[in-house]
Amino acid sequence: MPIAAVLFALDVMLIIHAAKTGRLMPWAYVILLLPGIGGLAYVLVELLPEWMGSAQGQKARRSVAKTLNPEKRYRELLDQLDVTDTIANRAALADECLALGRYDEAEAHYEAILTRPLGEYPIYALGKARAQFGQHRMDQVVATLDDLRERWPQYQSADAHLLYARALEDNERIHEALEEYEALSQYFPGAEARVRYGLLLGRLGRGGEAQSVFMEVLKQARRAPKYVRKVQADWIAIAERELRG
Repeated sequence: MPIAAVLFALDVMLIIHAAKTGRLMPWAYVILLLPGIGGLAYVLVELLPEWMGSAQGQKARRSVAKTLNPEKRYRELLDQLDVTDTIANRAALADECLALGRYDEAEAHYEAILTRPLGEYPIYALGKARAQFGQHRMDQVVATLDDLRERWPQYQSADAHLLYARALEDNERIHEALEEYEALSQYFPGAEARVRYGLLLGRLGRGGEAQSVFMEVLKQARRAPKYVRKVQADWIAIAERELRG
């Protein structure tokens, strides 16, 4: 039997399986539009994790499914919010909006949460600031985070601090941003804050100090476990590039 006929028969069987197990969409289109490759993806993403039951396999499945249908979870969360408008449901939808780049919608959800008596938590103010950052409204990012610090002085977040420094830099408040990056470089997990600090030093013509920062980034990277270096690869690469000139 010709290979093409075998592949077609297998694809038909996989589409029937997808239909019986409630996975017809979007897999029917994927399998039909990508003969052979689509069927293989279905096996790897849907069937293999079931057979093996591994957490890694389930993670891979979610990742590929999100790539194939990126707004599926958004629509599910929107439906849940329509049924029950709770803080938890709205926060989940707001987070998904951030992930999808729906920044104006995310901001509206975080704002709605913060107006509720049980929604006054700094994590939602930080979400609002992230949404404003996505819309390039840096003045408002700074204002939101200043308000967060005033309302919740005990709240500590390296991510919020980095967002604050980046907003200051993008708003051309360079020297204030430099102070924030310098403070961040002392405790921020990962290399991003230190690399951004070094880049801003270079921008200000303080090349010697910048080089010292980048050398320290690489020194710490060499000491870090392999998986850490993999996660920080982009920032390490920037430090190496800057040292090469």
